[in-house]
Amino acid sequence: MATNKTFYLTTTLPYVNAPLHMGHALEFVRADTIARYKKMMGYDVFFNTGTDEHGIKIFNKAKEAGQETQSFVDAGFEVFKEQLKMFGVSEDVHFIRTTDSKHQASAQEFWKRVAQNGYIYKKNYEAKYCTGCESEKTDSELDDNGECPDHTGRPLELISEENYFFKYSDFAEKLLDFYEKNPSFVIPEFRFNEMKSFVKNGLQDFSISRLKTKMPWGVPVPNDPDHVMYVWFDALTNYISTLGWPDENGDFKKYWVEGNPTQYCGKDNTRFQSAMWQAMLMAVGAPNSRQIIVNGFITAQGGVKMSKTLGNVVDPREIVEEYGTDALRYFLLGEVGSFEDSPFSAERFKEAYNAKLSNGIGNLSSRLLTLSEKYLDTEIILPTVDEIIQNHKEYFDIYETFDLKKAVDYVWGKITVLDKKIQDTEPFKLIKTDEAKGKNLISEMVLELYNIAVLLGPLLPETSHKIQAFIKENKKPTNPLFLRK
Repeated sequence: MATNKTFYLTTTLPYVNAPLHMGHALEFVRADTIARYKKMMGYDVFFNTGTDEHGIKIFNKAKEAGQETQSFVDAGFEVFKEQLKMFGVSEDVHFIRTTDSKHQASAQEFWKRVAQNGYIYKKNYEAKYCTGCESEKTDSELDDNGECPDHTGRPLELISEENYFFKYSDFAEKLLDFYEKNPSFVIPEFRFNEMKSFVKNGLQDFSISRLKTKMPWGVPVPNDPDHVMYVWFDALTNYISTLGWPDENGDFKKYWVEGNPTQYCGKDNTRFQSAMWQAMLMAVGAPNSRQIIVNGFITAQGGVKMSKTLGNVVDPREIVEEYGTDALRYFLLGEVGSFEDSPFSAERFKEAYNAKLSNGIGNLSSRLLTLSEKYLDTEIILPTVDEIIQNHKEYFDIYETFDLKKAVDYVWGKITVLDKKIQDTEPFKLIKTDEAKGKNLISEMVLELYNIAVLLGPLLPETSHKIQAFIKENKKPTNPLFLRK
């Protein structure tokens, strides 16, 4: 499907202080699925991700490990890239590191322009700060014990110093006007409503620097060697520094200005992406993002937060090692709510694996490919990808809503129909009494399986590729696509 359209997609940048957890896997798998869909539709896609490598959390972790901070983040970045491979993320993804010299230069230029436009000032202040979130906390954001609800048991730091501030309060009306003009800016709608209420309640200016004597690991503030940039102010600029900004031509023009920039994030990141970052873009005079897609949390069974202390954490690396990449992708796309919190347990995962993968698409493919290899001696004329897209417009339209669970349900609906067709028509019996009719029926079913395989492309790329290859070679799998566990 030929098109000259461009599309820009980014994830948030995880810290490199620890391996990626299940919530990270959810974000990367879903963003990768959208990137693959857009490529399938003929778009020129710039898929951005990378690592957030500054801030007190990183600095302290490096000290605990007895390493130089740069060496610590270098090692963390390599681990990050390996995990993305485990999640099946496209090889042509673009990586940005906030310690890259080009990113740091871009972040400093961003600071200069915001300051020139009158939105940065300096003052003394006191605040409660959560190192886990790398953000300040108001009393209303704390639990009954005066702790950050996302990092219970971790004492808040009390900050008292002179810092630079961003005039966030100047942007409440501008943001509300922007929201009004872009009614689908945040998906899902209930998250958008939360953001509108948050902004309507008024915005507070926030600190965007730290004293270098207290926090030396950060991007230097332009023209003030005593300060480094607050980690969020630095990190958020990655979304355009990766495109070569402040050069406003080239990739920035091609993908940000003209490419409908879309950002995935978890619900704990919604304010940063849909309000703070958008205000920063306004302050520098750059176009805003096109859409922010917000995931819910992965919880333990019963909706309890996953916690190493409680022993209910499920490591995505262990899932991939035992079941494979596409098994993890299936669960995160098909068994987890597209926008709501959803539980993940080993038992629930195994149940879905056996029902939908091993006994579902795996068993269906094996039965049909065995019949095809045994009885078909002429080449099947396969449809083009464009023809399949045209014949399944309803399915591909779902991707534009980002409701990926619904997309999975569509494909598994086709799998169920084809499986029932085999049971009802019994082609393995028909071919013995009416060879011509039996062969036609098998050919028809293999074509349906091929359609399913192409539809699976954005969701389960490895499985899609294998089934298509088996059909083209008219070979049955030597091993099951998904072993029953």
